Amino acid sequence: MIAKARVLLLALAFAAAAASAQPACDKPVYLTLDTGHMGVANYIAEVLNRQHVLVTFFAANEKTKEGDGSLGTYWAPWWKARAAEGHDFASHTFDHTYWRADLAGEPPRFRVRPSAGPNAGKDEVWTAQEYCAEIARSERRLQEITGKKPLPLYRAPGGKTSPRLLAVAKSCGYAHVGWPPAGFLGDELPSEVASNDQLMQKALRNIRKGDILVAHLGIWSRKDPWAPAVLEPLIVGLKAKGFCFATLREHPDYRDWIAGAK
Repeated sequence: MIAKARVLLLALAFAAAAASAQPACDKPVYLTLDTGHMGVANYIAEVLNRQHVLVTFFAANEKTKEGDGSLGTYWAPWWKARAAEGHDFASHTFDHTYWRADLAGEPPRFRVRPSAGPNAGKDEVWTAQEYCAEIARSERRLQEITGKKPLPLYRAPGGKTSPRLLAVAKSCGYAHVGWPPAGFLGDELPSEVASNDQLMQKALRNIRKGDILVAHLGIWSRKDPWAPAVLEPLIVGLKAKGFCFATLREHPDYRDWIAGAK
């Protein structure tokens, strides 16, 4: 037992030395992945493991090709495994609820439309408290199935927001995460007008230090799936240009907010 313990300690020491020998990366990018039909989720997990890339997942309980929704029982082990690997998580609202409009008057009210859940496709009017509860519902489910506290961040579906909506979300503890134009990786676009090769070349050409990148765990409408063709070559290509990958926990716009969250 003592010999085995010494071997383990030596292995850990060598690993730490190797890590410290790596030069600090001064060109971080922040890959984020929103939920979708989950059809490419296992492939994406394999690529991230193989390339030693950590990401931030924004999760909603969306309809999936297999199982009972992306935050349902079927996919719970998948999320737990990602937590064990060191990835971070945040809310994407629970029923993938789109902001549609601010309504006049006080207190704040919003017209919204869930794309999942029992009221999918129906316009509803929500109070500020109802919108905050929708963000928190996804956060609670993520913590329940992963055992890891999600980041106090959220992403509105489609990135659709208003200043009033963002102020409400921030008042109940959630900073919104968007993305720059170069960070839109295009996996939502029709493959007939935006080929995988075109999207990869555009990303490699335009992504800059500090960019937040966004893609999905499966898009129903795209005929030629993006991830199997683009994800790993893009990661390899960005690494070759000196970029490294980090979660939003380390992003300069969010790390103080995250550190100060209760």
